Amino acid sequence: MSPRFVVLGPPGAGKTTIGGLLAERTGLAFRDTDEDVVVSAGKPISDIFTTDGEPAFRALEEQAVAEALKTHDGVLALGGGAVLSATTRQRLAGHTVVFLNVGMAEGVRRTGLSAARPLLAGVNPRATFKALLDARLPLYREVATVEVATDHLSPEQVVDTVLARCG
Repeated sequence: MSPRFVVLGPPGAGKTTIGGLLAERTGLAFRDTDEDVVVSAGKPISDIFTTDGEPAFRALEEQAVAEALKTHDGVLALGGGAVLSATTRQRLAGHTVVFLNVGMAEGVRRTGLSAARPLLAGVNPRATFKALLDARLPLYREVATVEVATDHLSPEQVVDTVLARCG
């Protein structure tokens, strides 16, 4: 068993929205590894970051991705930082990986620098978002089989593009 599509990208790229629409359009089931982490930990991601720290969250995330890649055959959305794990990047080899790229200005607009996104909280969230994009962009591109720039597209147009490129 293997996902038909694995969707990833930075905060605000639309992973959950696009993943859900892609699943709907293709008649596949949708799964989000962030939700898997919340269920396994029994608390929200922001609480995991606060009480247990980012390394504990990343370990849970890596485990959730490994399990989902083995057991889910629909559309799988990964958390924005899942690619930070070299093990996860290796596990993505051979899968159809859709990188939803979002520019800094659009990503900041879409996330609203929400407190629900623990990595964007802090003194200068825009600088944090830029640093996050700078660090992760090469990793997203390393694992991607398809890249879609989402800044000026509706969710439906993004799904159309994914389906056209992954036909």
